[in-house]
Amino acid sequence: MPTKKSPRKGSLQFWPRKRVSKFLPSVNWDAISEGKKIKGFIAYKAGMASAYVKDNTEHSMTKGKSIVVPITIIECPSMKIFSARFYKNGIVAKEVLAENLDKELKKKIKLPKTKKTKMEDVKTEDYDDMRVICYSVVKDSKIKKKPDLTEIGLAGSLEEKLNFVKENLAKKISVLDIFEKSQLVDIRGLTKGHGLQGPVKRFGITLKSHKSEKGRRRPGSLGPWHPARVTFRAPQAGQLGMFTRIVYNNKIIDLGKSEDRALKNIKNYGDINTDYIIVNGSVQGPAKRQLLITASLRGTKKQLKKNYELKGLR
Repeated sequence: MPTKKSPRKGSLQFWPRKRVSKFLPSVNWDAISEGKKIKGFIAYKAGMASAYVKDNTEHSMTKGKSIVVPITIIECPSMKIFSARFYKNGIVAKEVLAENLDKELKKKIKLPKTKKTKMEDVKTEDYDDMRVICYSVVKDSKIKKKPDLTEIGLAGSLEEKLNFVKENLAKKISVLDIFEKSQLVDIRGLTKGHGLQGPVKRFGITLKSHKSEKGRRRPGSLGPWHPARVTFRAPQAGQLGMFTRIVYNNKIIDLGKSEDRALKNIKNYGDINTDYIIVNGSVQGPAKRQLLITASLRGTKKQLKKNYELKGLR
């Protein structure tokens, strides 16, 4: 047997490699213990840039100096509560809709004509958990009109969750009330779609010799004689991109309202017209991609110690 010169191509951790059915992924909200009131927020990727920051990180080699770091600008228009879901034994037992819903929701889903239950009539002792369906008021950002909906978990006891929903049923929820500067967040979303691609680009296999008779950009063998079939592990052409991925422990460098900082003429996006978040590093997906920002699931000491003071964008 020849010496193995490279690791196996294509992690089976991400399988099957096919397009997802929805833009905003589902989240195990019970695993996320941190977070204020509401554990997640719907946002939209604007684009990347370079930022001048002052490094105030303790024991850093560039402490006190001005450095340039890559950043991602994310627009976060306000959210509203569409409905509250009450769970019993892990199953949705009751769902109560909010009143005075935006007319843009009719383009997204079919709304019921009458409300069956009011929030005031719900008794918390009949249920063991509660979550909310939220939608983004994306028309304020001017990138589109149709809102995005997703289920988001709440923090606190069941009584505290119910009080939060009652207080914010008809109000806009701002990202500034949920996250704060220097906090770590996880960002869930879809990668950029590439459609049908061959095994070289899809799995990173090595090109064969130029003297190869049956093509260079394909595997040398699809499998042995026995078992006499092609296993699912053989690298073959197929869908690449539009996969759900999570970027863990993104450091929030800055956040605020559109009037606080002039973020104009972002390539393939336009202007920031609502609240925004600036995070260190890159985020999956193209411009205008829907993202779900959540409190950090497994923060690291190294990321928590990072302390950047934003001076300007390049």
